Amino acid sequence: MAARDSNPNYVITGGAGFIGSNLTLGLQEKFPNARLTVIDDFRSGDFKNLVGYRGDFVAQDLAKLDWREQFGDEKFDAIFHLASITDTTNHDQFEQTHANVESFRRILNFAKPNKTRIVYASSASIYGAAKEASVENNGAAPANIYAFSKAIMDNIATREAKEDPNWIIVGLRYFNVYGPREAHKGVPASMVYHLSRQIKAGKRPRIFKHGEQQRDFVYVKDIVEGTIAALNAKESGIYNLGSGSARSFNELVDLLNKSLGTNFEPEYFDNPHAHYQNFTQADLSRARKALGYEPRYPLEEGVRDYMQWLYPA
Repeated sequence: MAARDSNPNYVITGGAGFIGSNLTLGLQEKFPNARLTVIDDFRSGDFKNLVGYRGDFVAQDLAKLDWREQFGDEKFDAIFHLASITDTTNHDQFEQTHANVESFRRILNFAKPNKTRIVYASSASIYGAAKEASVENNGAAPANIYAFSKAIMDNIATREAKEDPNWIIVGLRYFNVYGPREAHKGVPASMVYHLSRQIKAGKRPRIFKHGEQQRDFVYVKDIVEGTIAALNAKESGIYNLGSGSARSFNELVDLLNKSLGTNFEPEYFDNPHAHYQNFTQADLSRARKALGYEPRYPLEEGVRDYMQWLYPA
């Protein structure tokens, strides 16, 4: 098993990004003798996220990268593919789909001959408008082009895995992730981050009317654990990774006030988005069974831990 090797060889695409950098540093901590290579084009990453990183770095555009030319016959134990255009407000249909899907296709083509394990980031956004916990076999209902591109990646991965049952490809549908190393993202950074910044600036936190929308907010430390757990998956599959519970925007404001020692009332404004997920919640049954995934940070704990990291005393 790749996860039990004392000095495994891993590639992490998007490793300078938010989740990617947390994963890279998590792998480095868990496997101190691992040979790590990050690939990133800095479109939505920052070198500062990799302070303390001891591995190699390849600055390349994945939609154009010739893996064979770059790495030759080098064998990898796993490729963690987290790179994508993560800005869901980018509505350029060609750019989103081409960048996300063709990058993935090139990775699959490179990994296929050696059956290199692939663990890739899918997204909860593919579920579209939901009213109850999303299960993996719910049909895709993407409301934006980002979600569509992720649904296509899932289709390709499922097809490849079906054609070769000995090749393990694991897709992880991340829910609403927040935590350290996301500030560089700007607008696409989490609500947890943005609302905390508003509160720290002495302003009322701004949320959509009337704050009753609910999200499966999941702490990045849980996401890292779940992603590394995919190294031990016995077969291919697509799994939800979230906290397993839906919490309202109003609750989030309360928890931020508690953590920051403040008492700001939310300022409500009209939601300008026509296609908006008013509810997200991950059904974790499959991830628990196949990956042994068990989130350890409910929103209370995650917000407290994150605020201590973001605003050290």
